This record gives sequence, C-alpha cells and structure tokens, in this order.
Amino acid sequence: MSIHNLPKSTVAQSGSVQPSSVQPSSVQPSSVQPTTTQPISADIHELDRTDIESYYIPGGKVYERFFDCPLDHQQTADTRQVRVFARHIVPVGKEDQMHSLPFIVYLQGGPGFECSLPSSVKGGWYATAISEGFQLLLVDQRGTGLSAPISAHTLVQHGSTAAQAEYVQHFRADSIVRDCELIRKALCRGRTSAASQKVALLGQSFGGFCITTYLSLFPNSISRALITGGVPPLLDSPDAVYHATYPRMITRNQQYYAKFPRDIARVRTIIEHLNAADVVLPDGGCLTARRFQQLGISFGRTGGFDSVHRLVLRAASDLETAGSLSVSALTEIAAAQSFDTNPLYCIMHESIYCQNGNASRWAAHRVREASFASTFEHQWDRILQRSDPAAPVYFTGESVYPWMLDDYAELRRLKDVALSLAEYTGWGRLYDTDVLAANTVPVAAVSYYNDMFVDVGLSERTAQTIAGCHQWITNEFHHNGLGVSSHVPEYLFRLLKGDITDL
Repeated sequence: MSIHNLPKSTVAQSGSVQPSSVQPSSVQPSSVQPTTTQPISADIHELDRTDIESYYIPGGKVYERFFDCPLDHQQTADTRQVRVFARHIVPVGKEDQMHSLPFIVYLQGGPGFECSLPSSVKGGWYATAISEGFQLLLVDQRGTGLSAPISAHTLVQHGSTAAQAEYVQHFRADSIVRDCELIRKALCRGRTSAASQKVALLGQSFGGFCITTYLSLFPNSISRALITGGVPPLLDSPDAVYHATYPRMITRNQQYYAKFPRDIARVRTIIEHLNAADVVLPDGGCLTARRFQQLGISFGRTGGFDSVHRLVLRAASDLETAGSLSVSALTEIAAAQSFDTNPLYCIMHESIYCQNGNASRWAAHRVREASFASTFEHQWDRILQRSDPAAPVYFTGESVYPWMLDDYAELRRLKDVALSLAEYTGWGRLYDTDVLAANTVPVAAVSYYNDMFVDVGLSERTAQTIAGCHQWITNEFHHNGLGVSSHVPEYLFRLLKGDITDL
C-alpha cells in the first residue's frame, strides 16, 4: 500500500495520536462492506470502535487498527504524519475484556520487517503470552508492512534525494518507540491505575534494540520486557559490531562445509561461473558472485545450513547439466534475499548502531576490506591467487555493502538516498545509559552463544549495564530461537517471576 494513496486524518494537538478514521474495505465472510468515510468522534475509545475490521483465527480475534502519528515527534511545528498499523489479537472468549486485559507489544526484528499475521495463536510465543494473561499487539514498525512502507515507489513523492533522505531519517528506533508510546496511550486510555496503563514488551532481534530505547525514553510505561536475541551493543558506530561478527561468520562457514564437504567444489564452480557470466535475475537484479555469497545470512538461523545447501545443489546441478542457471533456481535464490522487498533492511541497517553524530559510512564494507578481504573474496582471479587456491569460498552474513545498490533491482532506485544516509552525521542518542543503570523495569533477555547477528559478548556488556536485567545465554538455539521453540518465551517469563535463580 502506497503512502500517498492513504487518506489523511488530523492530529488534535501536537504529540497526540489519532485513530485513523478511514479503514480499508472491510471484508466479511458473507459480504463486502463499503469503505467508511465518516469521521470518528474523539469521544469514542479506540477499543470501542465498531468500524474496525475484525475476524477470528484459531485462539484469537484479530482487530486491524491504524493510527496516525507525527513523522517527527520532536518537532511540533512539523505537521507531517505517518500511518502506523497494528494487529490487535484478543484471546477467544475474552473479547469483552479488552479494556482490562494487559497488552504485550511485539516488536519485530529488522530493521525494516513487518509483523506477519499468525495462522493461529494456539502455539509458540503467542500461546505463552496468552497463558500469562495478555492480549497481543503486533505492530508494523513505521516504514514496514502497512505502516507508511518505504520503497522507491513511495519515496519518490517526497521530491529530491535530500528530501527523501531527510524523510527516512525519521524511521529509526527512537521514532518507532514514540509511535508505540502514543498507541499505548490511545489503547490504555481510561484505565484507572498507573499499573494498568503499562504494557509489556517482547522484542526479537532489532525489536530488542527498540525495547532498550523504550527503556531509555519511557521506562514508566513498561510493566516488563522480554528480549530475544536482541540486546544491543551500546556503541556510537557499527565498526566494532563487524569486527566481532565476521569471525563468527568464519566459524559458521567452517561448520557448513564440515556438514556438506562436497559443497566446497560446488560453490567454487558457481562462483567461477558468476564471475564469467552476466546473470540477470527475473526481477532485473544481477546475481553476482558477491550477491550469491550473501546467502550465508541463513547460517544464523536454525535450518539455515540445509536451505543454503539446497540452493547450492540446485545451482550446481543446473551448471552441470545445462551450463547456466535455470529460471527456477534464480527465482529461489532471489526469494531467499529480502533486501528488495524490505529495502530499509539495507539502507538503514547500519544506522541502528549510530549515535551522537557518527555516520556509518558502510562499516561492514570497510571492516571487511581492511581485515577480512581475502577470507571472503569473491573475485575468481584473486581466489586462485590465495595461499590455498583450492580453499572454500566463504559466504557472508548479516552485513550490507555499497555494491548492493547496483546488484539489487529495487535498491538501485534508492542508491542516492542510501549513499546520503551512510554519510549522515546527525543521528541522535538512542540509549540513555544513566536511565538504564537506574532501571527498575523487570527485564529478561536471551542471548545466543553462537549468534552471528548480535554478538553475545557485546550483548553481555549491555545486559550488565541495564539494572535488574536477567540474561540467559544458551547455545541451544540460533538467532531465530523465539520462532523455533516455545521454551524460549516460557523460560524468559520464568526468569521474570524469579522461578529461575541460578543464572
């Protein structure tokens, strides 16, 4: 949905959030209702609105809500707005308790990814949260999903490259948190006690970064916080992140090739082919050797080795039988890379580590070239010149590079904006270490020992900075542990209750 196709509603006063009065067409099982254009009275509580689209999934009733929030929460004179979407899920049988049930707000990983609609809330973390007495709020962070999504198509309306870059600068964790805070006020309006107006937070990966910002800005709005694979490094620039994660990526490559030793030859064959041929993907992007190496991002997830092996085997088989890669193989490879569909994941990725006037300046690229260039070499002639020319070609992990703005079709259209953002020095503070050191909000966090996305050593330092943070470090899961096992959220809730005291 394009932002310029969304109708506008007004902000009653500076810094307030208005429930959107115009909703997409409401689809009922037996009929299609016309879009309502009647303004909603400010006296009607958001939870009491009758025009909200709703439906059932196993275990819950879903309400699809839109909220208009200021683009710039800090500048009251700036009247621009973004529309933020949230799926509100109430446990079946408790629909009449919306005004009293506590909320748990889920913040997705990224940056740049929306929340998906669960097919059921009878399992996974959803069921755990419901069993703890919560109703759920799944927020599409601004710039993702149905929340003012960022793309080349939506940015062009903002004019020049400078104007587009200025607009995107408002899509970091601090703005996301302020959106959530305004939504919290709208949904909890009228609750009689301060405790009942608080929300619990659950953050996966980048969602944990957002929670740490929330703890810095609005600690009195939070009842408890659970962080999974996302205790952020409290840094001012990203360089240290990649000095820590590149060695972890080397280890994951070694483990991959130990499991699939025949892929050493297969990957070398594929890399040689991609150096010799101009391979165009179905969407117009280029499958270069360096882009193929980015499939290694899956190494950080449970099952990632197997998914990459399947693509390698398919591509190598194509080259062996036909001398080129099939449309089917190319489509599968492109589908495994989400930078075109979620461009913020590239153009704002390194900015999540920037504070206090520091620019990212393509930190992953700089660190790679300075310290790991030979290890992650993609040019075939240089691979043959290495001390062991028959050594495996390594995949890369969660890192972004300036050449992606040429290799990915959608990112090409955002190249000037991305280059501008990489040089931007106006990033403000995301974390307040004094507030974190005085924290009184119960916090439980899991950090994964082998995590190649968020380094456990850097996370441990931050956890020690947040007063009262209970950190669980485990090698049982990879970065996507929350989605793999209900044991993760169950264990974190037990930590918060004091049921586990031997960590």
